[in-house]
Amino acid sequence: MTGTELSRLYREYIDCLNRQAWSELGDFVCDDVRHNGRPIGVGGYRAMLETDFREIPDLAFRIVLLVADPPVVASRLAFDCTPSGMFLGLPVNGRRVRFSENVFYTFRDGRIEEVWSVIDKAAIEAQVSFAAAPGRTSIQKTEIRR
Repeated sequence: MTGTELSRLYREYIDCLNRQAWSELGDFVCDDVRHNGRPIGVGGYRAMLETDFREIPDLAFRIVLLVADPPVVASRLAFDCTPSGMFLGLPVNGRRVRFSENVFYTFRDGRIEEVWSVIDKAAIEAQVSFAAAPGRTSIQKTEIRR
């Protein structure tokens, strides 16, 4: 498989996720897939994604950077969403947050066999702590006196 073909396949996989077409997930993910070194299988992978969409109703995966060097894909995904409660151990509680995820995938026979994912939790923490700061208003006004 060429880099162009692998990029196309990856974009189709992301489209599958965004459509929540769970019955198609096995077309893109190996039965014995591993996530961050942990064997979870396609059933566990699907359950993880279903939970993500349940807890983040407006979840959408947006590719901002994609590099394919078969059998590996490296991608930077951008998110702009409103998790309904706790997210990554943070009390987001319906606040809009923006963050990115850097993900590396290894493909075998045209399907994902391994996923290494790092989410920019610090970006979320900064947004949650800023929103919770006492006395914070949406517009800060400063007077200059002479």
